[in-house]
Amino acid sequence: MSRYVIILFLFGFFTAGRGLAQTPDFVYSPSIRTPQLYMAGNQLGYPILRLGTSDQLELHFDDLDNTVKNYYYSVVLCNEDWTPAEVTEFDYIKGFNQIRIENYQLSSISQTRYTHYQAVFPDPNCQVIHSGNYMLKVFLDGDTSKLAFTKRFLVSNSKISIESQFLQPLNFDLSATHQRIQLRLNVASVNPTNALDQIKVVILQNYRWDNALHGIKPNLYFNNDLQYNTDDAILFEGGMEYRWLDLQSFRYLSDRVQSATDNNNVYDVIAKPDGDRSKMDYYYYKDYNGKFYIQTTESINAQYQTDYANVHFSFVPKDIEAFADKDVYVLGNFTGGGLNDSSRMTFNADKGRFERTFQLKNGYYSYEYVTVDKNDPTMKPSFAFTEGNHIATQNEYIILVYYRPPAGRADELIGLSKFNSVKQ
Repeated sequence: MSRYVIILFLFGFFTAGRGLAQTPDFVYSPSIRTPQLYMAGNQLGYPILRLGTSDQLELHFDDLDNTVKNYYYSVVLCNEDWTPAEVTEFDYIKGFNQIRIENYQLSSISQTRYTHYQAVFPDPNCQVIHSGNYMLKVFLDGDTSKLAFTKRFLVSNSKISIESQFLQPLNFDLSATHQRIQLRLNVASVNPTNALDQIKVVILQNYRWDNALHGIKPNLYFNNDLQYNTDDAILFEGGMEYRWLDLQSFRYLSDRVQSATDNNNVYDVIAKPDGDRSKMDYYYYKDYNGKFYIQTTESINAQYQTDYANVHFSFVPKDIEAFADKDVYVLGNFTGGGLNDSSRMTFNADKGRFERTFQLKNGYYSYEYVTVDKNDPTMKPSFAFTEGNHIATQNEYIILVYYRPPAGRADELIGLSKFNSVKQ
């Protein structure tokens, strides 16, 4: 093999991650519905693997074309900011990085015809050997250009200790509406030469990436002890407990369903209009913080014996008028968890409300509404005009700590800590 061919071969591997860069948690194929990646046996469990353990994830999705297709998946190591890492697949995968999804089942009982696919990861032929952020990519016929959808997951390798505390903001204007976090890291186990550059902290509220805090810097740093305890560095809107919609049956209506009709073997479900809660007093009830799970009261296997419906959501603003400078989005994992065209609502002037329709499977869904300033390039979401904000709201937080070794080409996830704002 000539030197030129060898160089091209190596260049192909080193640039593979960059060439395959895509948006995380995004559906590209119009026939794909209900993509899920979660902890094995727990639909509500965020997909996190502990390096060197027997942890497993379950992958599930439906293809409404109702024909059996050759789906594959691969994984891409990403940095803290979800840019593909500048490494080869050999640096983070042991085995092969294209695995065919061989477990599928044609739908039965349901009026909507689809093929359900499922897989377990890691596969014996595809093991991750590097901690960090990962993007799982599902595509057709072994051709990565035929991308169906992507899903995020994390691989942690706990090397450091994390202490965290939930506090009330000192700023009086935010003391009743926002939630403040302070934390302390001991990074002696990795002993960074320049912690301010090599250590990165990301904090998620309810496992959301649309409002994740990046670029947090310690205000105190001495002898591998990093402290983050300024008043305004780590603040989140409290929000309100998530709304819910029980769709475990399309025949027996739950309390949040206004009507359900069967129109030529296509179910149409109209959810009761949701009103503005921004001025309401806070009250607690158990919610699922934007998560959903597939379930039904009318069959045995929820994955391929459940049906789909066109579910119509509506949000009625306080003045029954569109916001002059704001867009309204449905926020929930069933929309992909992000803010994009698929989750943005349209204002119906005749009815005085925002509307959006989703094709959803039998299950239980939690969601909220947020606004985004139309002129804000960062698309920072807010609950202030739709749900209201309360310091007492129950929210889940996860602290992620990344480390870039000297001369390293990828961020390692060396610390992960979870806590609940109510159950600390």
